[in-house]
Amino acid sequence: MYDDEPEGGEELREEPPRRSRALLITVVILVALFLVFTGFAAFWTERLWFSSVGYQEVFNTLLRTKVALFLVFALLMALSVGVNLLIAYRFRPIFRPSSPEQVSLDRYREAVTPIRVWLLAGTSVVIGLFAGATASGKWREYLLWRNGTSFGKEDPYFHRDIGFYVFDLPWLHYLVDFLMAVAVISLIAAAVVHYLYGGIRLQSRHDRFSGPAAAQLSVLMGVFVLAKAADYWLDRFDLLNESGSLITGVTYTDDHAVLPARNILMFIALICAVLFLANLVLRTWLLPSVGLALLVLSSILLGLVWPGIVQQFQVEPSQADKESPYIAKNIQATRAAYDLEDADVRPYSGTTTLDAQQQAEEVRNLPGIRLVDPALIQATFEQRQQVTRYYTVVGAPDVDRYRINGLDRDVVVALRELDQEGLPEDSKNWSNLHTVYTHGYGVIAAFGNQRDRDNRVVTSSDDPVWAEKDIPPQGELTDLTADGYRGQVYFGENSPEYSIVGKASASSPDVELDLPNGDDESGSTTNTYTGASGVEVGGLWRQLLYAWKFGEPNIVLSGRVNQNSKILYDRDPRKMVEKVAPWLTVDQDPFPAVVDGKIVWMLDGYTTTDQYPLAQRGSFEEMTSDARASGNEFRTLPTDEINYMRNAVKATVDAYDGTVTLYAWDEQDPLLKAWRSAFPGTVKDKADIPEDLLQHMRYPEDLFKVQRYQLARYHVTDPNDFYESNDRWEVPDDPNTTGKLQPPYRLSVRTPGGPDEPVFSLTSVYAPYRRNNLAAFVSVDADASKSDYGTLRVLTLPGNTQIPGPGQIANQFGSNTTIQNELAKLTRNANVRVLNGNLLTLPVGVTDDSSDGGLLYVQPLYAVRSGTSTANYPVLQYVLVSLGNRSGIGTTVAEAVADVLGTSLEETPPTLPPSPGGGGTQPPGNNQGGSQEATVVDLLRRADAQFKAAQQALQDGDLGKYQTLTKRAERLVVRALELAQQDGTTQGGGGGGGSSSNG
Repeated sequence: MYDDEPEGGEELREEPPRRSRALLITVVILVALFLVFTGFAAFWTERLWFSSVGYQEVFNTLLRTKVALFLVFALLMALSVGVNLLIAYRFRPIFRPSSPEQVSLDRYREAVTPIRVWLLAGTSVVIGLFAGATASGKWREYLLWRNGTSFGKEDPYFHRDIGFYVFDLPWLHYLVDFLMAVAVISLIAAAVVHYLYGGIRLQSRHDRFSGPAAAQLSVLMGVFVLAKAADYWLDRFDLLNESGSLITGVTYTDDHAVLPARNILMFIALICAVLFLANLVLRTWLLPSVGLALLVLSSILLGLVWPGIVQQFQVEPSQADKESPYIAKNIQATRAAYDLEDADVRPYSGTTTLDAQQQAEEVRNLPGIRLVDPALIQATFEQRQQVTRYYTVVGAPDVDRYRINGLDRDVVVALRELDQEGLPEDSKNWSNLHTVYTHGYGVIAAFGNQRDRDNRVVTSSDDPVWAEKDIPPQGELTDLTADGYRGQVYFGENSPEYSIVGKASASSPDVELDLPNGDDESGSTTNTYTGASGVEVGGLWRQLLYAWKFGEPNIVLSGRVNQNSKILYDRDPRKMVEKVAPWLTVDQDPFPAVVDGKIVWMLDGYTTTDQYPLAQRGSFEEMTSDARASGNEFRTLPTDEINYMRNAVKATVDAYDGTVTLYAWDEQDPLLKAWRSAFPGTVKDKADIPEDLLQHMRYPEDLFKVQRYQLARYHVTDPNDFYESNDRWEVPDDPNTTGKLQPPYRLSVRTPGGPDEPVFSLTSVYAPYRRNNLAAFVSVDADASKSDYGTLRVLTLPGNTQIPGPGQIANQFGSNTTIQNELAKLTRNANVRVLNGNLLTLPVGVTDDSSDGGLLYVQPLYAVRSGTSTANYPVLQYVLVSLGNRSGIGTTVAEAVADVLGTSLEETPPTLPPSPGGGGTQPPGNNQGGSQEATVVDLLRRADAQFKAAQQALQDGDLGKYQTLTKRAERLVVRALELAQQDGTTQGGGGGGGSSSNG
């Protein structure tokens, strides 16, 4: 009995460890399943997203490339390590002389030998996995190497096509680095095995290496040094891209010391490789050791010491003369890489010869005096046009242009996007957040220059002059097409993480909230998404995948998810373009436009590289950072630095259905050609861009900022002047923001040498380096529909005349007694504070190609109630103007100019375009049947189209649409009659001595 008890007790004591092991195994299996399914869900839902937007081939190409690179390089690394481990074990010494060293290794050999196969396989696989993961991340380098083409230009040193440096050199570097890594890791692995099994005896005085060990290590060292020789050969070409304190690229020291040194080191490395391989026969480490020591010593003397001596004793005493030819090549390459070669640089006096009345007339006819500051107007847009709590305006509105009433008008545009944070807390349930409040609605737009659609100055309202407002939307943008435009914004910058859309059947009610306070009895209008994008989630399997992806069981359990449901996610326009074109860097400022009856997001994509030979490198984030933006986050290259940039692609994303379209813009860009070859069919030809879409395409801001940054130095083409930096510029600080550069502004301006009419442009100014006066005005023609699009125009101001810069103008405004007395009336109320708007600089008094002309500074001033209330919003109160050396203030530009010139001026609208009959330009109400008559006819034609659409809606039983279209048509008719009456009155009053009543 007692004998049995211990056995039973022993069994009881063994049970808990068994249970612990079983529990541990179960936990490990569950964790593994969790990780596997999480990875699978992420992978499969990503595949479904690409398929839903029509870019599955991009996903497949990326997948094939990454998997192929992973497998090939993982296999090569694993085989190399495994074979070398096997060889080292296979040729281990059979007899090992007894020694304390071998005795201490015996216990390790005893532990390793039984599991040697597992160790060999495990070590090889693990190292192979790391190598494969690294290789899969090199898909860009590989695809560019496979699909690279010629640039048609050669570098001046090695006379190789630029394409070699951009497409071939990065991939060749990776291959050489991989070969060196294989040799080193295999060498270490083989050395460990040889040491463990006695092939290497460190404590022995003689024969420290067995024959097989010496042979294997010699081969591996020979391969490594041979790869190092190849690395030195490639490093010679890297000199054309190495950043230095003076320039990027080859300098005198590089040419006369570093390049010869690398050639010498390459040959020394080749000799070392031969000596290591010769050790297979000679079986002595003396010669390889001497060769390796020589290589190390030479790399120090030739690679470090000798270049330092040349720099110190040959270059520094006469650096300007020594570096001059190298600076010249850097200037030439940089201007080509950043597309600065064709910049139109011309002198500009900065002062005008026009008299006061002519200056006033010039200012009145400038359409580009945009008083609506996008950076300040966001709160006004929200408070005056938000309509309901669950809409918002994301970021600063954008500046676009529309042809309204016969004139191209600068319009500040934003979208009413969804803001779920504005919902009451008790309404923030899963059903509301993900099936009801799914999208934004409509466009908000304001004319940029305080004028209405008929170019009449509006000063009686605290609001901007709306070009599009209210819900349902109404205004000039709605009237562009007979049926208006589709207002739902399912794809935007503030869209929810995911939304589930679609109804169970045709008879089921709509549940996606569309318009508050609609025309139906419920007080709101609902909608059902019917767009092309979105992943169908009617099946249980996909519901499970997305429930796992988003951590939400309601996706499976809710009755709102049915056989017709789609799930929308990853719908930020910029993110969408970056996903379908992962080789692009996308501009940080997407903007919406109303085109052909729909809202589309317009985006610009860049091809970039840091491998353009001799071109100056710069931080992309630093070059695109200013007072309005913290800099574009770099996505394409592993480094933030670039030295080549092209606006290769223009993209659109439909705000309703998420359709992503890529159009080739710079079709001659070799990088774009390579990527189109790698991803065929993803980018449409430039000729496929619809004309209506082309009217809204504009010059991208990030590209202009990069060019502006580089042009500050590289407008100088003389090497000696460049070295002395005696004409270096910089972008001045924004007067309203401490320590931040002034951002570029979109304005319609006229410059010498440009078109006769003002051109929609992106503008900026320069100050001399570390000075505050003005050095130059720079603009780029930004209207993509015009032939001069992309032309950089630089007006350089005379160096012997002090023309104030933005900071100095701001100081003038602040010290002007008249201005400050007027503002004191506004700030007398302690609850009111003044906000300074954007300080705009515009050329005025420009006469054809003459260098004469002045500069006009305009700054709007906004008033806002103090406090933190969200109901406070800025209201435009005053306009400050500086012309010449005088400043003024007024409620309009005309009043401010009158204050400056000391005259009494009546505000009149700008002149209209020339009439079809060639009658010249006439102001509204004073033309003889020219462009105004054409405008009246156009308004009546559009009204007729609206009436016809309204009748069709009535026949379809859509009473709400009928009423909306009828109201639009009536507004168009009223405007046409007003213009016709103005025209008739003017003509009647202008005849002979007749009375106006007879007219």
